Amino acid sequence: MNYPEKARRVIQLEIDELQRLHARIDDRFAQAIDLLLACVRSRGKLIVCGVGKSGSIGRKLAATLNSTGATTVLLDVGDALHGDLGVIDPGDLAILLSYSGETSELLNLLPHLKRFSIPVIAITGGLQSTLAKNADVVLDVHVTQEACPLNLAPTASTTAALVLGDAIAVACLEARGFNRDDFARSHPGGALGRRLLTSVADIMRSGAALPRVAPDTLIPDALTEMSAKGMGMTIVLKAGRPVGLFTDGDLRRMIAQHGDIRALPVSAGMSRHPRSIAADAPAIEAATIMDEHKLNQMLVLDGDGLLLGALHMHDLLAAKVI
Repeated sequence: MNYPEKARRVIQLEIDELQRLHARIDDRFAQAIDLLLACVRSRGKLIVCGVGKSGSIGRKLAATLNSTGATTVLLDVGDALHGDLGVIDPGDLAILLSYSGETSELLNLLPHLKRFSIPVIAITGGLQSTLAKNADVVLDVHVTQEACPLNLAPTASTTAALVLGDAIAVACLEARGFNRDDFARSHPGGALGRRLLTSVADIMRSGAALPRVAPDTLIPDALTEMSAKGMGMTIVLKAGRPVGLFTDGDLRRMIAQHGDIRALPVSAGMSRHPRSIAADAPAIEAATIMDEHKLNQMLVLDGDGLLLGALHMHDLLAAKVI
């Protein structure tokens, strides 16, 4: 049995269905986003509900909306009819997922949503279904064929619903001007939060921990300072301002060029115009610059070009920024 070929068949089939979904995106999607934005801006809640596989897709949609700052509640249908309807308030909006549009448990919610005048966005493949006929906006996720060889197990249809959910969340995010700082506040405890919330000032080395020498310092003395501070470099300062860096790489290049370098000043081999960053910049920005330019160290300067600190790639690793 050719398993790789079967995998390629499934993936291609789902790609084809997503291309059909792509072609169907129209003004109904814009209407849905307008409803969502009106709800979020008025501080209403988004109520997401589905059953079975549609419930699983709903869970992902609710999680994504929450992570992008839209207050979202994943409502269990069974619990809803036994008390949890109390979570719904006027001004909320419901996103109901059902591929057939005839899921009885979901349809039982409709009268209660109507009682609260809650707008309903239906994500369904049944455009003539009961759910579609009772929704304010219908988003079409029908597929011509499931990836299951029996055309039964929800596969391509759940992929279509999942991708449409991501499109909804991202469209809302962009329309609301949701930025990196907003995202970081929603993810303070995880790796994403560390990357976005950690600033250069949080992890830079400063004060006595910084290796520093004057331009006329002889190479042996500069090496002593480098060894004592353990950053693989020393900052070359003149009147409090960095004029260069002398790194392990600079040392190797000087030896290759001059042989005996003991009588040479550090200025003879330092790298001039070292890259720098502001202390309030995100640490992940420093990591990006250092990776792009193949740097192990970078200086931190204030607005007047005075030295505040320095970063080593190991500092970024230790802080789990990278």
